[in-house]
Amino acid sequence: MKLALTTSLCFFQLSSISKAINSTEIPVKEKHARRIILGTHREKGAFTFWSYALGFTFPNSSILCWKFCHVLHKILRDGHRNVLQDCMRHYSSLVEIGEIWGNLHDRYGQLVTLYSKLLCIKLKFHAKHADIPANLEISDEGLERAAGTDINNVFQLSVEVFDYMDAELRLAETVLRQLNSSLAMTTLTSSQCRLAPLIQVIQDCSHLYHFAVKLLFKLHACLPADTLQGHRDRFHDQFHKLKNFFNRAREMIFFKRLIQIPKLPESPPNFLHAASLAKHVKPVVVIPNEDEPEMQDDDDDEPEPLIEVDSFTTSSVQAQPQVSFVECDSFLSGRDLQIETLKRELELLRAELERVKGEAQRYITQLKSQINSLEAELEEQRAQKQRALVENEQLRMELEATRRRNTEHEKRAQATEQRYNKLKEKHTELVASHAELLRKSADTVKMLSVTQQTQEEVERTKQQLTFEMDRVKQEADMKMEEQRFEVERVKRELEEKMAEVTRIKATLQSSEKTSEHMNSSMTALQAEKERLMRSVSEKEAELSSLRQTAQLQQSSLQQERDKTSRELGELQGKLKEKTSQEEMMKQKLLEEQFALLQGTITEAETIIQDAIAKLDDPLHIRCTSSPDYLISRAEAALGSIDKVKRGHADYLRNMSDAGTLLRSLTQFSHLTADTIVNGSATAHMAPTDHADKLTENCRSCGTQSLLFLREMKSKATLQKADPATIRIIIQKILHLGQELRPKGLDVRQEELGDLVDKEMAATSAAIEEAVRRIDEMMNQARKDTTGVKLEVNERILFSCTDLMKAIRMLVIASTDLQKEIVEGGRGAATIREFYAKNSRWTEGLISAAKAVGWGATEMVESADKVVLHTGKYEELIVCSHEIAASTAQLVAASKVKADRHSKKLTKLQQASRQVNEMAANVVASTKTGQEHLEDKDTMDFSGMSLIKLKKEEMESQVSHGQNFCELFITSLVRFNLFSLTLSPLSSGESVRIGEHARQ
Repeated sequence: MKLALTTSLCFFQLSSISKAINSTEIPVKEKHARRIILGTHREKGAFTFWSYALGFTFPNSSILCWKFCHVLHKILRDGHRNVLQDCMRHYSSLVEIGEIWGNLHDRYGQLVTLYSKLLCIKLKFHAKHADIPANLEISDEGLERAAGTDINNVFQLSVEVFDYMDAELRLAETVLRQLNSSLAMTTLTSSQCRLAPLIQVIQDCSHLYHFAVKLLFKLHACLPADTLQGHRDRFHDQFHKLKNFFNRAREMIFFKRLIQIPKLPESPPNFLHAASLAKHVKPVVVIPNEDEPEMQDDDDDEPEPLIEVDSFTTSSVQAQPQVSFVECDSFLSGRDLQIETLKRELELLRAELERVKGEAQRYITQLKSQINSLEAELEEQRAQKQRALVENEQLRMELEATRRRNTEHEKRAQATEQRYNKLKEKHTELVASHAELLRKSADTVKMLSVTQQTQEEVERTKQQLTFEMDRVKQEADMKMEEQRFEVERVKRELEEKMAEVTRIKATLQSSEKTSEHMNSSMTALQAEKERLMRSVSEKEAELSSLRQTAQLQQSSLQQERDKTSRELGELQGKLKEKTSQEEMMKQKLLEEQFALLQGTITEAETIIQDAIAKLDDPLHIRCTSSPDYLISRAEAALGSIDKVKRGHADYLRNMSDAGTLLRSLTQFSHLTADTIVNGSATAHMAPTDHADKLTENCRSCGTQSLLFLREMKSKATLQKADPATIRIIIQKILHLGQELRPKGLDVRQEELGDLVDKEMAATSAAIEEAVRRIDEMMNQARKDTTGVKLEVNERILFSCTDLMKAIRMLVIASTDLQKEIVEGGRGAATIREFYAKNSRWTEGLISAAKAVGWGATEMVESADKVVLHTGKYEELIVCSHEIAASTAQLVAASKVKADRHSKKLTKLQQASRQVNEMAANVVASTKTGQEHLEDKDTMDFSGMSLIKLKKEEMESQVSHGQNFCELFITSLVRFNLFSLTLSPLSSGESVRIGEHARQ
């Protein structure tokens, strides 16, 4: 009965395999998968599964392959531990499935390829790390033991875990992408067929994520952070992909009833801090236990053997003594039906058993035939061994006989020596002929080196000739070496024989004591003598054959020498042909180079003509430039003229290479045109005399440049072309630009550093003097004024004093920041060299320092006039605004090269804000004092007549018009002054202030 039950269970397992793995696009039913997994535990392996699965036609259906991979993934995770070993035996079949569907364009085929790769990686990983089960459920201590203490093994294990995770995520992303592209719903069976394997993927990924976190923290505890930068980047990429996958799967209805997906943290762990390991929580995937009744469909499943026959014992019958006959009949009929079913299955299994026995008998017969063949081979080997022993004994006897050969070998050695001498003479002749050939080869090389263009081909010809000579020489040397080796071998054999003869003589002398032994020895010596005679005859035959071989070699060497002579003649003919071709190519090259030169000159003429045209272009009148930029362009143009002269000289020496001249002409045309255009733009802002001279020189420069290019364009005038006239004109333009430079820039760069320190010191002194004078004015005002005037004067002077103190703190902070910038940026250079290198920045500092000092002095003067009632309050307000603007300029000049995170820069900015607040206080106190002191009584027009009112209105209108004209004129003057103030600070850029002022 147990055999029948086992057979029935095996039948149900095969039935479940056939129903789970088919070409229908529906997900694998859980009950079928569970039966297959139970079957692996029952038979302690996957033999039945693979024996049935190998019969599938995988190349015909991608859906069948997909469901096969799904079932295999399930039994790897939940099946018996021996399943892994059985699957490894069929690893090649799994690889073949992936390769087949990887070459076909099919949606399921792409998924099958990725799934097969994932299963291959899984098999290799768990086969290599046997301590980690296929379901990846292992404790942290077990993971530590599997990783080991060697950091190299931990590093390798982490890389393998990353590869494992990449394969899982790649499969999941592809499945979800296909569902998105087809807009499929998860409630459809076709979508569920794709999504069902992702449950195992989610289970694997949760464990692999935990493994990766543990291993990376262990690596960071032993290795530097820079070494593991690649590991961290790869983990972060996988973390975001896994989190996205979990979030998308959690939203699908299909997964909500089948699996509880864990939530990952918002950000990946910080492996640079070991304390972050305590915050890590292992993600746990939960599969809900749903006791769903399995519906038995007639077309789906056979009834399972849920009732065991052995379970109906006497005790169970006694437990129900009052059962009715109807119930017993139904029970017996069901039992008979089950027995009939088991009998039919038993018959099937018996037939299968007979078939297996027949196959086993056939295998036994084949093995017996193989055993018989192996035994026959063994007997043959034994016979060969016996024959080898006999041959070995014969060879030993021949060796002992050969040792007695002495006289014949001496003669043979003499003959061999003579043959060696002859061969040596032949070798000397070959060496002489080789030397002659080398001399001819040298002559050939000299002839081949006539032209530069054919040098490579001639070199190849020379190499071929040398190779032929070397080959002939090597063959001769090899043959001579073979003969020499043969002679040396014969000598060695002769020496060995002589030594053996000496030992044999000693033996013979000792054997003369007994006559009987002597007679036998003589008989043996006689036989040996005969054998030696035969050997001598054989050696003479060998010598004759060697002599014939040497003659054949000599004839072959003569033939090779003749062949080499013929090839040399052919090479000389080819050399003459190449020489004529080279002359033609050289002439063609000269023409092409001159054509390139003409094209370049034409383009240069176009560029310069365009620049000349801009001199008279009305639109170009609005363009302006600075003298400094004109000077830089003129100096660059002078340098390009020198390059043109060198390129011209090089081209005249070698007209086959015009590259240098072409580059220099291109640069010359662009720089000359740039000089002409910028000279015209500079003339728009220059005085009339300088503007006329500059425009005329620019026009002359363009004209002379066109004349020079025209001479360069013709072969007749190419040699006498000279750009000296252009150089003179550009030097005049350079001189005019230097005359137009602002005078403030005449300070030498070596003095800039000292000038900065002087100006900062002068500014500090001016502020100290301003504070002292304000104190004096305060004391004088207390003596001379009383009441409201004294209160107003004290408030104004107090605010001025606070402003001066804030400016002093600003200057000190700016000086400290300036020193920090110089020390941090000068490197190995001196302070003066740093200031000279950064001259624009230095000039800005100087200008800002001068403005601050001048503003402080003017403010003191204005405050003195206000206190003495000889000045206006508006002057003091304007001075306050001017000081605020000057300090802002100083701060801006200091911030240009400062570090953003510098503490001294922060201090400077705080001081600047303090100056602005104090300047605002000065303006406020000044306006308040002005309001207190001015008479604000309104005019009384009630007593005037109508005519007087009209007269007053007309006078007020006239006064208003005059004031408006004065205001406009003053604003225009102020704007021009502001433009002149900015022009030295922007010497490298085009300034259009004058035009805007005219508008």
